[in-house]
Amino acid sequence: MSDKKNASLSVLDLAPIPQGATARDAFHTSLAMAQQAEKLGFNRYWLAEHHNMTGIASAATSVLIGYLAANTTTLRLGSGGVMLPNHSPLVIAEQFGTLESLYPGRIDLGLGRAPGSDQRTMMALRRHMGGHVDNFPSDVAEMIAWFDAPEGAEPAVQPVPGLGLKIPVWLLGSSLYSAQLAAKLGLPFAFASHFAPDMLLQALHLYRENFKPSARLAQPHAMVCVNVVAADSERDARFLFTSMQQQFVNLRRGKPGPLPAPVENMDNLWSPSEQYGVQQALSMSIVGDVDKVRHGLVALMRETQADEIMVNGQIFDKQARLHSFALAMEAYRSL
Repeated sequence: MSDKKNASLSVLDLAPIPQGATARDAFHTSLAMAQQAEKLGFNRYWLAEHHNMTGIASAATSVLIGYLAANTTTLRLGSGGVMLPNHSPLVIAEQFGTLESLYPGRIDLGLGRAPGSDQRTMMALRRHMGGHVDNFPSDVAEMIAWFDAPEGAEPAVQPVPGLGLKIPVWLLGSSLYSAQLAAKLGLPFAFASHFAPDMLLQALHLYRENFKPSARLAQPHAMVCVNVVAADSERDARFLFTSMQQQFVNLRRGKPGPLPAPVENMDNLWSPSEQYGVQQALSMSIVGDVDKVRHGLVALMRETQADEIMVNGQIFDKQARLHSFALAMEAYRSL
């Protein structure tokens, strides 16, 4: 075991909407998940922004964070992430300033650069009126300047609330760009290897080698996100995992929809090329019983030397999903 044995374990929740369910159902499941995560000792619970996807209910990320924070007491909640090019930095600073004011010391702001949606949806989000990925570095710097403003500062424009609240900011990415920016700005970095694993090790190396200490962070601090689908047997876990595999097939066909029910066999549901692409995208997935998950976490920590591990699990059945995350924590505690 590496010296990163104590890397903390956290949850990523996309608030999946299973076939036959509603967004309201997804929110109630997220609440049950968050309350269980708090009870079991997960470190963070993050929600991800997606738009125009009928299988994901977490589009209004800050609103959902508030719902979960109001119904938990100690759990750290945050965005994993807010896609900043979709928004005015001032609005996001105000939203998270409001959350931090209501739930002090419990809020994280994870920021991503990708739009998280298609071209038409980006237009509907008003991104053509000024928001652009090229503004991302300056937008991040502006938000940090607000959050870190000294007492008595009176900038001409300020988030109310938000100014001077020192809300933790993370940069998220699935390529090398955010790794380099996080290193330059001295911010913690989270890599989305749960759906884009190819550049994981290169991004971590780039981040650590180029990290510049800041007032916020003295040393590099990296989180790695992976999929974990756990069950009482490996066969059951493989069965549950087929929901996520079908979801990725549908995404590749340009037909995103509700999270499909699991199936016994994927052979008739994907072509050989689709199978290859989905298996590559989901290669950072630990699927099996507690022993399999334990071995997978050990290997992941050794390979990445991550400071934190975040786990995602798109599982159709609510109770099976809760059980999967409970088993993931059981495996983690046995390391």
